[in-house]
Amino acid sequence: MFSLKEIFSVTLTLFAVIDVLGSIPIIIQIRQREGKIHSEKATLVAGILMVVFLFLGQSILSLFGVDYQSFALAGAIIIFLIGMEMILGIQLFRHDPLATTGSIVPLAFPIIVGAGTMTTLLSLRAAYSLPNVLVGIALNLVFVYLVLKSSAWIERKLGKAGEDILRRVFGVILLAIAIKLFKSNF
Repeated sequence: MFSLKEIFSVTLTLFAVIDVLGSIPIIIQIRQREGKIHSEKATLVAGILMVVFLFLGQSILSLFGVDYQSFALAGAIIIFLIGMEMILGIQLFRHDPLATTGSIVPLAFPIIVGAGTMTTLLSLRAAYSLPNVLVGIALNLVFVYLVLKSSAWIERKLGKAGEDILRRVFGVILLAIAIKLFKSNF
């Protein structure tokens, strides 16, 4: 039933796709805008989304007549726009200063659990036993929680100049990921 090899493979695959370390500039930006990251809420919502999509993802996409490629393209467009925001220092997504939903949108979805994570979960479900995939999800959520919880500390260590450099570098990386997703699904 449980296989350390499968758990390790699932965990590393999800870790690479979620790329919470690469999202640190976005996390810092959301924390600055919102005043606080609700680590528990973001992690819980991300976990719920992953588990629900693990069990119902195929059915949900089929229900709406959406294929994997279309879903991945929609995710690519969102990632592209977030990358543009990071590089250009502009705000494309309207922000309501009274709303404190940054921990859910865009943090839990689509940053932590985006189209890449969702389609990866469907692939992992086909390749590995369900208990091992669930353990891999849980291990990734622990790491995500730790990064979110320490975002203020990370920001202090980076400083303003380090944060600006990191935000632009990862903005370019997000653009490259978006273009890759677009090319491979178009």
